[in-house]
Amino acid sequence: MTIAISIKVHDGVVLAADSAATVISTDQAGNAAVLNVYNTANKVFNLYKGLPIGGLTWGAGAIGTASISTLTKDLRRRFMGGDPAFADWALDRTGYALEAVAARTRQFLYEEHYEPTFAEVAQKPVLGFLVAGYSSGQDLAEEWTLQMDSSGCPAPTRVRALEETGLTWSGEPEAVTRLVLGHGAGLPQVLTEIGVAADQIPEVMRVLHQRLQVPFAAAPMPIQDVIDLAEFLVHSTIMFSRFAPGAPTVGGPIEIAAITKHEGFKWVQRKYYYDLKLNPEG
Repeated sequence: MTIAISIKVHDGVVLAADSAATVISTDQAGNAAVLNVYNTANKVFNLYKGLPIGGLTWGAGAIGTASISTLTKDLRRRFMGGDPAFADWALDRTGYALEAVAARTRQFLYEEHYEPTFAEVAQKPVLGFLVAGYSSGQDLAEEWTLQMDSSGCPAPTRVRALEETGLTWSGEPEAVTRLVLGHGAGLPQVLTEIGVAADQIPEVMRVLHQRLQVPFAAAPMPIQDVIDLAEFLVHSTIMFSRFAPGAPTVGGPIEIAAITKHEGFKWVQRKYYYDLKLNPEG
């Protein structure tokens, strides 16, 4: 599982995630069970070295034999003009739109890989991907999300209007949902069980959000404070997963990237499987 955080403010957007990759197995009775949890997966990406464009993933950690990390690097190679077979995918550094980058990402991940790989699978895995950063010449950051599952993969969806700011979390949401919204994800079901009419639940939830939600992400926050908030939310989810009943399916090192107008894409926290002193070009 995963916790994937995106926080957009006026100064930019911060992406953060844990590093856990969960392997699920099925027993003889057909019940799903956690076989293993690996804590070194990559879920935050720079989609073009030198441009303010980043990616964030949750859900399935691989499509077929290729990890999402490897596929994303293949996609980055196309965007940077390094794949002669897809020369028309190379981004114009001075004239690209983030929505078009998200559309190309959908084409690559879903149409070229996900759809053919899982064509014969009835219950397809959920795979989410966020493209975030700046279109060329824009003053404010954007976020575009993709969701792939058994129902297909719609066109990229803008997370919020260009002028709007806020916090988005995906993957294993329970800890952040409780922190931000003031209740667990199961509250609507509880309301149903205690007799609240189905047509009243949306209004009840609206009022609860209005009264209980904590506005952690303020539009004028300095980017360092956004980074600290993102780290706090990922760390809180890791500790929640560690101590809650069940396998700790969120964990490992926290990776964080900040994308701003003038500094571009910058790693804040990142893990390497090799020693940088031995690999200065890494």
